[in-house]
Amino acid sequence: MSWFKRKTKGITTTTEEKKDTPKGLWYKSPTGKIVDTEELEKNFYVSPEDGYHVRIGSKEYFEILFDDNKFKELDPNLESKDPLKFIDTKKYPDRLKSAQDKTDLKDAIRVGVGKSKGKEIVIACMDFAFIGGSVGSVVGEKIVRAADYSLKNNVPLMVISKSGGARMMEAALSLMQLAKTSVKLAQLADANIPYISLCTDPTTGGTTASFAMLGDINIAEPGALIGFAGPRVVKDTTGKDLPEGFQTSEFLMEHGFLDFITLRKDLKNKVNQYLDLILNQPLRA
Repeated sequence: MSWFKRKTKGITTTTEEKKDTPKGLWYKSPTGKIVDTEELEKNFYVSPEDGYHVRIGSKEYFEILFDDNKFKELDPNLESKDPLKFIDTKKYPDRLKSAQDKTDLKDAIRVGVGKSKGKEIVIACMDFAFIGGSVGSVVGEKIVRAADYSLKNNVPLMVISKSGGARMMEAALSLMQLAKTSVKLAQLADANIPYISLCTDPTTGGTTASFAMLGDINIAEPGALIGFAGPRVVKDTTGKDLPEGFQTSEFLMEHGFLDFITLRKDLKNKVNQYLDLILNQPLRA
């Protein structure tokens, strides 16, 4: 005889009455560690279990770097056009619209001006969630306008890269942005205005081949993938096995491509410490 007996057969709970576990309560890192999302946010979106730096976007970086998250966004409504009438699996304007609806962003970069530890700075931050952070005309134009603001107001510039490279839907127009941004950053150098480049996971393709590696100081987050072509392409081209850790930020620093690697929790202090040193001003606490 069973201890419990069902009074009525079949499932009687209606769909409306069912209780689902809310999404987003937990985050699983690539090493399999489970972290509470609130704890993750309080820890600068870094897994306390294994130190894994979770991919974040401009919203989170601005919260970390700007004092009290107060800043003015430059050119927030700049959007890409479709001069090439590009079509792959869908029309380019449709792909843009889909990305905008999904991310609530206009394109793959945002530019903010505000104070960090009491001093004004311009920060251009890329968003990988928008078509893989690909560099199109808007990304190039916003970086140039950010540099123009720095030149006009004598304010340091910081670019946070998180990108898969050039945007194929804009073809040559996308590649032009690499030269365009490089020229403008050279003008910053001539004016002795500091430019800091932060490479995050991933920084690849044309982004690495241009503004991401042109900083007065080039820094990165731990474990970030940084390179031009992917490891598989490099291996197939060279016909050689790649060394362990190839294209990680640690590998690049060891070989002289980066000045230092910083934990996300130390990012604000490190950036401002460098600016104080290069500008020969008192170190801020």
